[in-house]
Order: sequence, then structure tokens, then C-alpha cells
Amino acid sequence: MTSPARLGATSARWLIIGEWRAHPARAMVAVLAIAIGVALGLAVHLVNTAALDSFARAISTVSGSADLRVHSVTPAGFDEAFYPRLARIPGIAALSPVVELAATSGQIARPGQRQGAGQANGTRLTLLGIDALQALKVTPALLGMPLGGAGAGAGFDPDSIFVSRAVLSLLGKKPGDVIDLAAAGHSRRFVIAGVLAAADDGQRLAVIDIADAQWRFGQLGRLQRLDLKLADGADRDAVIRRIAALLPPGVELGSADHEGARADALSRAYRVNLGMLALVALLTGGFLVYSAQSLSVARRRPQFALLRVLGLPARGLVSQVVVEGLIVGLAGAALGLLLGHGLADLAINRFGGDLGGGYFSGARSRLAWSPLAMAGFGSLGLAVAVIGSLVPALSAARAQPAAALKGTGETIDPRSRPQPLPALVLLALGGLAALLPPVFELPLFGYAAMALLLAGGVALMPALAQLLLAPLARRALRPVAADLAVRRLWGAPSQASVALCGIVASTSLMVAMAVMVASFRTSVDNWLVAALPSDVYLHLEGTDAGGIDRAAQARLASVSGVANISFVRNMPLRLHAERPSVQLSAQTLVNGQPDLPLLSSAPVPLGTVRVWISEPMGWLYGLSPGMRFQLPLGARNVPVVVAGVWRDYARQFGSVVIGRDDYARLTGDSSASEAAITLAPRAQVQPVIAALKAALPPGLAGQALFGQPAEMRAMALTIFDRSFAVTYALEGIAILIGLMGVAATFSAQTLARVRELAMLRHIGVTRRQLLAMLAFEGAGLGLVGAIAGLGLGLVMAQVLIHVVNPQSFHWTMDTSLPFEMLGLLVVALVAAAAGTAALAGRRALSGDMLRSVRDDW
Repeated sequence: MTSPARLGATSARWLIIGEWRAHPARAMVAVLAIAIGVALGLAVHLVNTAALDSFARAISTVSGSADLRVHSVTPAGFDEAFYPRLARIPGIAALSPVVELAATSGQIARPGQRQGAGQANGTRLTLLGIDALQALKVTPALLGMPLGGAGAGAGFDPDSIFVSRAVLSLLGKKPGDVIDLAAAGHSRRFVIAGVLAAADDGQRLAVIDIADAQWRFGQLGRLQRLDLKLADGADRDAVIRRIAALLPPGVELGSADHEGARADALSRAYRVNLGMLALVALLTGGFLVYSAQSLSVARRRPQFALLRVLGLPARGLVSQVVVEGLIVGLAGAALGLLLGHGLADLAINRFGGDLGGGYFSGARSRLAWSPLAMAGFGSLGLAVAVIGSLVPALSAARAQPAAALKGTGETIDPRSRPQPLPALVLLALGGLAALLPPVFELPLFGYAAMALLLAGGVALMPALAQLLLAPLARRALRPVAADLAVRRLWGAPSQASVALCGIVASTSLMVAMAVMVASFRTSVDNWLVAALPSDVYLHLEGTDAGGIDRAAQARLASVSGVANISFVRNMPLRLHAERPSVQLSAQTLVNGQPDLPLLSSAPVPLGTVRVWISEPMGWLYGLSPGMRFQLPLGARNVPVVVAGVWRDYARQFGSVVIGRDDYARLTGDSSASEAAITLAPRAQVQPVIAALKAALPPGLAGQALFGQPAEMRAMALTIFDRSFAVTYALEGIAILIGLMGVAATFSAQTLARVRELAMLRHIGVTRRQLLAMLAFEGAGLGLVGAIAGLGLGLVMAQVLIHVVNPQSFHWTMDTSLPFEMLGLLVVALVAAAAGTAALAGRRALSGDMLRSVRDDW
């Protein structure tokens, strides 16, 4: 007699191979669904890791072997008299002063404008002024390698400059060529003496002598940072305490670790959200595995029953179905790992290391193998496939062998009503999770809420299907095919829910993402309309440390055709050592208010310095209208009061606006880096722009960008679409997986009902009526699934809009529904479901129908 173990092994090989040989398409869809989820998750992880590694290498180049760094919180720098005071602190072996400026080379190009070979348009870089002798002790990576016949003393030549290989490539230059740089409101010409051999690929860096940097770019008596090397055996904590006691206002103490934390914070929310979206595809794949396995189990119920009668225990049957899922998971995970590396390589070459998000512009990432990540995402794929197979396996094991030997299909009494309570509990838990705060500034509970809502929505399908179909099932419908279809769906809710599972999962996720992106884009567009009320805008690149002076401002204001011009001074401001900089903006106030889209405000006592903060700054620093905080301005920390909060989609990490008069009084800086221009009646835009450009100082004219609101809006939305390119791709893949799941589900379900269809054919239902019945069933299931998925997706979209996005990116938005896209999605699902069911029906009805029911005679 055959042992149960041997019987189980033999039956497993026989049933698995036979099932996949008979229905290869269904198995391939399940494998592909898992593969796509694993591939997307791994690709996003690899690209993000490569980008952060590239950024870390860039930090290492700039920091060299410096142990600590004293840095100005603004590009204006600090008094160089602090340098000798710091050098006298015990425990410091060497100290390297640095002038650090944002610079540009050549004529500035508009964002998105393509450059030809050898053109210098739009090349932005970091310009460092160093003391070569001191840098040799602290940051030797910043020392240039003379090339092209330059002597060893080229580094001390006031006209010499060393640049990274990335700058040479972007500018189409070689050693010995001339390069024009603009920084801090000044433009100067240099000769390329050599390269920075230690600079990372893609790092845009240029180095000149520190005295030359101070003299030529208006930084006399100013430094932006000091790099420190500690003495051997020095007590690091004691040195840090001594330095902190001497730090003047507007100066902070940091290290390479702080810069790394700043880089991580820069893109962390974007990276986590992309990773979550990638895992959503894997979750959808799990639902498709569940759907495919459930239908496969239903079709083979008599075979399983026969094995039970022959002695195979229930646990053996469970193991067999789970092994099928495990094989699907293994194949999907293996394929996904290969696809993931290919996608990562393509993404880095096409979108860059920031995946279109703009966080690591100019950095060139290097893709590396990551065995730990591969093992992790491969295991996720296996786990999803096994879990998706476990529920159908348990269902097969619970079936009564005697009853199952006589038929397939629904094993639940159609008179029983599905219980919605577990689904309602899951939905309630999802709602509660959406109310919880972020964890480590990430919306982890928000994503948990989405997962719970998705699980609850899918679990509710049997009850919802009966509820929606009950009014139709209580009356006779015409034609007869429609009546048969409705009664079949209403009487077999559990089997219908299997088909609906994949539809609802993929549809709801598609709808949620589509509504979120559409809402964000519409909110950004409306914000741009409110934020750009003037006729023309002027922006100057490379003016963080200095811009248009008062004399030049007066010349611009007197240009013919200019009715009013409002100047703005923008610069980055560090408020926290491990957070990205906020933007400080000094603007002209009108009736005591900035021209901003304010969301809230509060009265401010007279005699206090008022500021207006953006939404992200309020989130990140816990500020609200009426609160006070210290703002580092000039050489002191100034107490200010928050007068209002405004909506800002341009700066994710915060911005603060102060009146220009207050800023000039507190800092002595009356320069400007931007301007908003209102034209006089009947003035022509292009002639006025030409006159304004001519009125700029010669050193700044080449760095000027002029824009009109319409073209600036179009440019901003183009950048928005580019940033969300990966999101659009993930959404498209979700749609593809969903439609594939619909096709596989209905095909498998129809083929599993051959005997049922044969019986109907035997009692007189025509072939044409059966095909129409199947088409109506498919359309009905597609419509129910689309309606349920649409409703669930709209709820999940609110979680994305009002929980995930504010907790991730610290801004709010208004809901906007893409009605056209949602309508097309519903029509496509219904059409795909009806068409697939009809095509599968043609195949099922093409054989000998009489033979299918002979066992029931």
C-alpha cells in the first residue's frame, strides 16, 4: 500500500505539472505579478542606495580627513577674525579656512533647456577658496593636480583654477582653456590649470586660492567655513565644548556625519514613498496569486477529494497547494531580482540617482550589487506568494471529500449570508491608524492605514456583491442571459469575491494614486497662479552671497515701461545641523503683509520683528502663528514672531519671509537676488526685458533669467511631471497588472465551470445565450469591482492626501478628481472583464458538452 507521504509527493508532481501544463498563462501571470513587485522594490532600493553613496563620496571629497567643521548658517559667511581665536583652542592640530560660494559658468539656461557640446549654458557648481598649505594638512582632496604644462606653483596664481572632471565634461573644456565664473554678484575669468583628481564622478567643484576668492568675489574679511583636524589623543568632546563656547551667532559646528544626516533627510520621504509604492505592486501581486490559486483549487476540488479518499491527510493537501505558491514565488522572485537590476540601471541612466526628484542634481550614481537587499526583496516575494496560497489551501483541506467528488464551484450554501463584521473591523482599524502621528517623521501609520483599508475592502466583497446584486436578483430580467448571470453571481458570492479580489485591489490602488497625483498637480497649478501675480520675474543665479546693489536696483526701477518693481533677497539658511537648509526671503511688504497665499495669521505686538513661515517649516520646527523663535541674521540671533503661515510647494524643507526693511536694518545687506516687475499699460514685454538686462551690471547680465507667469507655470508643471515620472510608471504598471489579473481570473473561473455550463447547455440553453450570460457575468463583476475599487480608492486617496503627504513632505493640498481618467478606468475594466469572460466561454463551449456531464447521469 502506498504511504501518505509517497502519495503526497507523487500527487504533488502530477497535479502541479498537469495544472501548469493545462493553464500556463495563469501561472505566468502570477509569476509576473510577483516578479514586477520584487523588481520595482529592489530597483528603487538600489537606485536610492547608489544616490546616497554618491552623495556621501561627494561629502568625503569636500570634507577630506577633517574631523569637524565650523560653518556659517548663511552664504554671507562670518568674520575671519574668528579664525585665529579658534586656532588657539587646545586639541586642534590644524585649521583650514574656506570660502564657499555657489557659482555659475557662462550664460544661464532655463531649466530643461538642452545644451550642445561645448556650451556652458546653465552650468552650476560649487566654488571653493582654500589656503593650499593648510588644506594639505586637513583636506588634501581639495588640492588640484596641475595639467597641460602648468607648473607646481599654479595653485598660487590668481588667474588659475582647478575643476573636477565633471565640470570639464559639462563645459567641453580642457586644461589651459579659459572659464568665466559668476558668484556673489561678481563675474571673473580664470585659466583652467588642472583637475581635482579626488572629486567624485558627477561632482561639480572648482577650487581657487582663498585670497583670490575673497578679493575677486567681494568676500574680504569673510569666511564660510573652517575645517578642523584634531590632534592625536585629543579629547573630542572636550574640544567640541570649547568650540561651542566660542561660536558667534550665525555659526554652527558640524561634521561629516551631520552632512550625511542632512543628505539622508533631504530625500528620505521621497525614497520611502517610492519604496512603499513599489511594495504596493508586490501586494497587488499577492492578491493575484490568491485569486489564481483559489480558482485553481476550485477547479481541482474533485481531484483533491479523490486524494483525500485515497489516504492523503489534510495537512498534505495544504502543503501541496502551498508548495505550488512557493514555486510561483521562487520563479517570480528570481525573475524580479534580474529585472530589478536592469530597471535600476535604466533608471539611473534615464532619471539619475534621484529618480527624477531633483534631490541629488549633478551627482552620478554607481550601481552596486547588494546581496542583503536581494535576499530581503526575494524573501518578500516568496512570503507574498506563500501567504496568497495559504487561504485557498486551507479552504481545499476543509472541503468534504464526498461532496467535492460530485462537483466543483461554490461549496458554501447560497442561502447563507456573508459576514461583513471582520471586514468592518479592518476598515475601522484603518481609519484609526490614519489618525496616528508620524514615526521618525515618516507616515508609517498612514501606510498601515492604507493596507488595513485595502484588506478590509477586499474582505467586504462577498457581502457587498450580494448587497449590490440583491435588487436585481429579486426580479426577472430580460434577456434570459442577464437573469442567469445575476442569479449566478448573487448565489455564489464567495466565488465572485475571488474574482473581485484582484480587481478591487488593483483598481483601488490605481484610483488612490491617480487622485493623489491629480490633486497635487491641481493644487500646485492653483498655487502658482496665486504666487505669480506680476507680469515679469527676474532671477539671478550665483547670488547667494551677494546680488544686485542699490545703484543697480535704482537703474532697473527707472527702465521705461516698468510701472513697479519689487526686489527680493533670497538665500539658504541653516537652522539645524542635521536638517536641510530653509530659504530666507527678504521681501517688500504691502500694507504690512507680504504678497503670499496665506493660510493663517495672528496679531503681532508692535515693536517686534515679524516673519511669515511656510507650511513645511511649521511642520518641521513646530511653529505656528503667534509663536516666537530665534532667527540667525547677520552677526546675532534675532527674536522674531510668526505672523502667518503660507502655502509653498517650491521648498519642501521650509522657508521664512521677512520684510526687506527689517532684513536690511538687521544685517546691513540691501542687495537683491530676484525681482517681480509690473509693466506699465501698453508696455511690450520683450523690449522691457531687453532694457532690464541692459541695465544690469555687466558681471550679472549673463546670470539673469527672465520669465513670465504663463511660461513659469508651464515650466514648473513640467518639472512636477518629471519628478512624478516614476510614480506615473508605477501607476501604469499597476493598471497593467490589474488588467492582466482580470483576464486571468475570468478565464480560469470560466474554465472551472465547464460542467455547470454543459448542464445548462444540456437542458436547452443555447450556446449564444451561454456566451451572453458569461459576458453579462463578466461585465457585472467588472462593474461591481470597479464601483467597489473606486469607492475604496477614493477613501485611500484621502489618506494619501491628508495623512501621507503632509507627514512626508509637510504640505497640504485640496482634493481634485480626474473624472475623465476614472471614467475610462471603469469602462476599461468592465469591457476587459466582459470580453475575457466571453472569450473564455467560447473556449469552454468548444468541446463535447455531453461528455462533460456524463458522470451526472
